[in-house]
Amino acid sequence: MEIHFYQPVHPVLKKYIQGYYFISKDESNQSIRYLTFPNNFFILSACQDVEIISSENSLEIFRSPTKNLMADIVSRCTSSTEIFYAEPINEITLYFKPLGIYHFFNSENSALLDEELLHIPYFQETINIILNESDREVQIEKLENYWLSKFVEKDLSSVEKIIQDLEGDLSILDIAKKNGITRQYVNKITKRYVAKPASEYRKVYRFRNALMQNKQMKNLTELSYENLFYDQSHFIKDFKELTQITPSIFFKKVNTEQNNVWLFI
Repeated sequence: MEIHFYQPVHPVLKKYIQGYYFISKDESNQSIRYLTFPNNFFILSACQDVEIISSENSLEIFRSPTKNLMADIVSRCTSSTEIFYAEPINEITLYFKPLGIYHFFNSENSALLDEELLHIPYFQETINIILNESDREVQIEKLENYWLSKFVEKDLSSVEKIIQDLEGDLSILDIAKKNGITRQYVNKITKRYVAKPASEYRKVYRFRNALMQNKQMKNLTELSYENLFYDQSHFIKDFKELTQITPSIFFKKVNTEQNNVWLFI
């Protein structure tokens, strides 16, 4: 089953949301099983009429005989996770860019977002209306209008500078010095805003960047150096920690040109 990943239509949403996808129980009778891999997005999913069984590295979704709406935000995933849909369901999943989610929530702490999600006025009613809509264009319009209604632009420039530095080649110690703070405070900031230590954010960022650049590089050595790994061995080590498989096998099996980089199994 192919799941189409939509990029926001509205320019404000484009700035803060990477994209979203829908799953409809009416589109297929197949079960779905795939592996998903670490990223630095905040992933908000809302599923209609489901039961979910979760463990450390797996998630199983079944249809529930009772009506419900289950929603949560995943802000940190350190390894590959197996996702299994026993049968088709109705679902909306949004990928917020790092820091982007805070322009739609009151909280400025990753640990508080899930709790706030439970108490957003009219969230459940609105998402149920969107999930029950059969016209995809209307779904998209309603979904984007809803998040635009929640949008409040915030000044996160000081945090953005640290995140941008982590995506470059400065050491974490040098980032701390540049911003007039301690290395420990850099980690405190990243844990608060992106739900992970600075070194982990950087590792995942470089991994994801390598996925996008793979087709343009001649070999793993070039790909390693282009993404600021010490050498190819360092790249392979980090890659296996995040995916549980080697880069050569991964790139043979996964279409990295897709926005949602999954390995269907």
